[in-house]
Parts: sequence; structure tokens; C-alpha cells
Amino acid sequence: MLWPVPGLGAGFERGRWAESHGYDDLWLADAEGLEDPLTLAAALGVACHKVRLATGIVPVFNRPPALLATAVVAAEARAPGRLVLGLGASTPNMIERWYGLPYDKPLTRVRETVALLRHILAGEKTAFDGRSLRSHGFQLKSVPSQPLPIVLGAIGGKMLELAGEVADGVLLNDFTPPDRLGYALERLDAGAKRAGRRVEDLEIIKRRALYLTDDVAGGLEYCRQHLAFYASAAQYQNVMIELGYAHAVEEARAGYATRDRRRITAAISDAMVERIFSFGNEAHCRALVAADYAAGVDTVIVSPQGGTPASFARGAEAFLPAMFDRHARM
Repeated sequence: MLWPVPGLGAGFERGRWAESHGYDDLWLADAEGLEDPLTLAAALGVACHKVRLATGIVPVFNRPPALLATAVVAAEARAPGRLVLGLGASTPNMIERWYGLPYDKPLTRVRETVALLRHILAGEKTAFDGRSLRSHGFQLKSVPSQPLPIVLGAIGGKMLELAGEVADGVLLNDFTPPDRLGYALERLDAGAKRAGRRVEDLEIIKRRALYLTDDVAGGLEYCRQHLAFYASAAQYQNVMIELGYAHAVEEARAGYATRDRRRITAAISDAMVERIFSFGNEAHCRALVAADYAAGVDTVIVSPQGGTPASFARGAEAFLPAMFDRHARM
């Protein structure tokens, strides 16, 4: 996963490096004021010739489907058959605070966005009236070279079922730890069966935030701060409660209400951090990724953490094909 922050060495040139060193995919984030992922995909499509390019994850609220479709067509034309569109509901913090847009009926919005996009990308003229979207009379002048895979970012049960029902794949993240993967697959299968399919028909993708470090105590604290940040968002609080951390969420909420940073951090136990986030040396982190493949994940996205050029490079280099054979499952 590229993270094109200036000075991090994790953007366009790192993408070219990743293809030249044998990576299969480049996943392009849409967050924190980063470069637009579909624009970056178009540039990488010209510069790279084999690697699959995927957005992870474009929010459904800040681009109308007709506008999103035009960006998709431009990117796919530069990487025919190599573009994957990752979509998701995002969070109220991002949609309402950053973009000043209403965040309403996220499940409905995701479902209708997928349905409308499929019509538009097939070249059909729109005649759509939904509960959250409408479009009439729009038609693309050109369409993708082949049907575009759409994957949905999902954590909770309802979104997992929706992904199983309407998408080509699902993107899980760190909040689906290995012991929760079985639950995720069950919910995906339930949704897939509504569409006459099975979970085996989907691509199961997981993003792993990996902090490569020899300082285990420092890695623990780095990831604790990361987790404390997520504890400020209602969606992630709900997932943490589902994972059994209701008390931690209560403490974090109280800490945020009183701006008590110590209380927020203290709410996040070592065991909670170790269950959700991944840190340690190369051998340990490779074993975590190998376990994901062995458990049934089809594609693991390596997302190096640490916030410095050296830490990103270490994380990216730890999973070069010469160093890690995903097919051998370690």
C-alpha cells in the first residue's frame, strides 16, 4: 500500500520500485489529504505494466457515481484490465468534518453506489432513483476494456453481508484479527447466498498495518497510540465493543470528552494492541502474514508503518518475493 506523503518515499517512485521487485498489487489510499488515488492510478498505469492497481478505499459520499465513473475510465484506459475499484462508507469524521457533506444511510449509499456504477460503467444511460442517489440521462463516452472488479471495505456484519451480496471482493483490515476471520467469512457467505453465490466466489483481501522494528516495547507504544486514535471514531468503537472491549471504549470516550490523553492511552491494554495491530521483526511479521494466507485470505496488503522513510522502506522490503513466498505459506 502506497502512502504518498512528501518525504516518506512511499508514493509514485515506490510504486515503480514495487513492480520492478515483483509485487502483484499497488493499493492506493484515499485519506489524510493524500494524492487522489485514481489520478495516481492513471499515472502508475502508464509507468507500470504488470502490477494490479487498486483503490483502498474511495468513500462513496464525496464523489457522485457519474463523476467517479469518469475518473475510473481515465485510470483504466492507462492500465487496461488492471484496475480494481475499492469502495467504502468511510466515517462521519472524514465525510462531515473534512468534506462538509452529510453522512447518512451508509449501507444504503454503498449498495446504491455499486448498483449505479455498474450500470454506468457498462455504458448504459442512467435512469436511477434510489433512497440516497439519483441520476438521469448520464452516459459515458467510453467504457472500461472489461468489467471492473469492485471490492468493498467492510468490518461490521451488515457491511460484510452487503459485500458478499453485491461486490467482487471484500477488503478487511486490522480490526478483523485472525480470530474474527471465521465470523467475517460467515457473514460474507450469508450475503453471497442471497445473490446465488458462495464466499468462495469472492476475493478475500486483508490490509495489514505492519510496523517492522526490533524494539518490541517501542512498537507496542507506537501501535497503542494508533489504536487510541481509532478509538475516537464511533464506527471503530462499535467494532471494538464487538471484539470484547466495551470497558476500554467507555474509558476512551471519557478521556476524549475531558481531553485526558493519559486516560485514553491507559484504556488501550497491551493485549488489545497485540491482537489488533502487527509489529516486530521481519520473522515475526512474515509469520503473521503467512498465517493470514493459511487462514483463507487471498490477498494480503502490506501497509508499512512507522512514519519515516527508513521504516516504510524496511516494511516494503521485508515482503519482496525473494524474501517471502506467499505460496509456500511459510
